Amino acid sequence: MASFDERAKSWDVDPAKVERALVVANAIRTQVLHKPGMNALEYGCGTGLLGFALQQDFASITLADTSQGMLDVLAGKIKRAGVGNMHPLLLNLVSEPAPSAHFDIIFTLMSMHHILETITVLKKFFSMLTKGGFLCIADLEKEDGSFHGPQITDVHNGFERNSLQKQVETAGFGMVRFSSIFSVRKQVGEVEKAFPMFLMVARKDNDRN
Repeated sequence: MASFDERAKSWDVDPAKVERALVVANAIRTQVLHKPGMNALEYGCGTGLLGFALQQDFASITLADTSQGMLDVLAGKIKRAGVGNMHPLLLNLVSEPAPSAHFDIIFTLMSMHHILETITVLKKFFSMLTKGGFLCIADLEKEDGSFHGPQITDVHNGFERNSLQKQVETAGFGMVRFSSIFSVRKQVGEVEKAFPMFLMVARKDNDRN
């Protein structure tokens, strides 16, 4: 997490990250049934770009991350904006138990490919959702490893949709659907490459876990 701590202060400077968050926020609004008073959790929130884009859509948003540096920047943004429904939380669901709080929706943006223990976190997401709640994962389609480069090995090189769907269903979710929503453009060597992203939406229809 030291790398993210160091990058936190300049994270929002990149207009592509801001655009990406706005696109994902709009896709979530379009694809998820919204009811007044819903409580949300964003996991891997970073500096809260997605959370701020959805701030007015939910009664409360808990913004969780494993990087204290990211959360410090987020806390400053919340204070300056004067919003009262956004709450930073230092949380690592790989090594810590799920909080006792329950949410109507959990969403992530470009976070799950950093979590090798995917099924562990998916099961904790399931336990944290209310019955009928939604899980929204926005992340990279399967790629050749050039997004992070060969020096970074502790990540998924994106996700193959069928494989991720099986894990999501194993965790207890149903009604899993995918859509193509965005393409991240990144310089790889001397070539600019496009890395497609998907939004996966699933629902907790029962309490079997």
